[in-house]
Amino acid sequence: MKILMVSEDLPGAQIGGLGKHVVTLSNALLESGHRVDILGRSDRHHAGSAGEIGFRGRVLPGFDFSRPGWKESQLGFFNPVKRPWFARSIARALMKEAANYDVVHYHGHLPMAGRYVPQDVNFVQTRHDQGSECVIHLRFKEDHVCTALDARDCAACIHPTPNTLRRSVSGMAVRRYRAETAHSFARHKTIFVSDFLRRAFLRAVPDADLSRARVIHNFIRYPYLLERAVRADQVRAGEVLLVGRIDAGKGFGEFLAQVQGWLPAHARVSIIGDGPLRKTLEGRYAGPQVRFLGWLPYDEVIRMSAQSHLLVIPSVWEEPCGTTVLEALALGKQCLALARGGTPELAAYQYYDGQLQLAQTMPRLVERLIDGLGKAPLTVPLPPSFPMDVFQAIPRILDFYRE
Repeated sequence: MKILMVSEDLPGAQIGGLGKHVVTLSNALLESGHRVDILGRSDRHHAGSAGEIGFRGRVLPGFDFSRPGWKESQLGFFNPVKRPWFARSIARALMKEAANYDVVHYHGHLPMAGRYVPQDVNFVQTRHDQGSECVIHLRFKEDHVCTALDARDCAACIHPTPNTLRRSVSGMAVRRYRAETAHSFARHKTIFVSDFLRRAFLRAVPDADLSRARVIHNFIRYPYLLERAVRADQVRAGEVLLVGRIDAGKGFGEFLAQVQGWLPAHARVSIIGDGPLRKTLEGRYAGPQVRFLGWLPYDEVIRMSAQSHLLVIPSVWEEPCGTTVLEALALGKQCLALARGGTPELAAYQYYDGQLQLAQTMPRLVERLIDGLGKAPLTVPLPPSFPMDVFQAIPRILDFYRE
């Protein structure tokens, strides 16, 4: 098949989980004999864009997102026109290329983009986060999971004390956003990376038509991980690894506050990643048993994951479908996380009961961590295949393309 991937997260010098998902899928499709190009941001495009993101095909310039703000923060309300305007920009750019491909697959943050794509185009989008109904994509506010359903309440995410006018305008923006997204889902095919995301959208838009939607969990490159697995004698007892962007929703601060004073003498917590809270948390908690390593190349992340005693994903927001969890499970590592979002669904991919340890609260998660550190690292022989290897997922995705 001839496949056009589309994402405003690509290209870039450093790409997050969504961008890595696109590149992993695109490269695997190329290896399977399909033709794949990626259409992305023209304001980041350069001759070496494909190599920069590790893609073995072509990266095409499509749309300019260099000035996305529209002064919403200064005005203190969400603009009802902004997101549809950018969604149209993406739709216009992909429509210039669509006739050359059998399918156009969008991975991004503007789920209403499909509303502006004609129905006769084989258009599929993957929803990676709660941006189907939440304009900031996180459903996380004031350090807590947001359960508000009234669109006017979303004004508090753009202004600390919104007045009646700001609540009204932001409410209009969110209602339009959700309505156009629902129209897009009814018009074209949609993949949710967890059933949690599908249910979350229906909670906000109960009458949405999701008959054309499917749930296909995130995936990983299992052969790559299998090659980097280590022997039992190479695992570092007491080594605890956390990987992710260091911001409010990822729970690093809550975890470090809770674990302080409880780590056994042989234990060490290593944190890979960067973000707005790194400097504060590093100043408060860094020491002999806690180190902040900053951003590291993916090869190094996997090497350290394989050598760790335990991996912890302390996210306090609702992770849609954590690739870090899947990588830990595939490597045979014991993994601890909060039972939120789509994470409980990933227990289906455990090698053994209890490999994915789910806790309801951070204190309980730390209790389980201390208990695990008191035992020898558990290693298991890795099988030749893993259910959520990208090559296992491809047949399901191709079938969906052809529907």
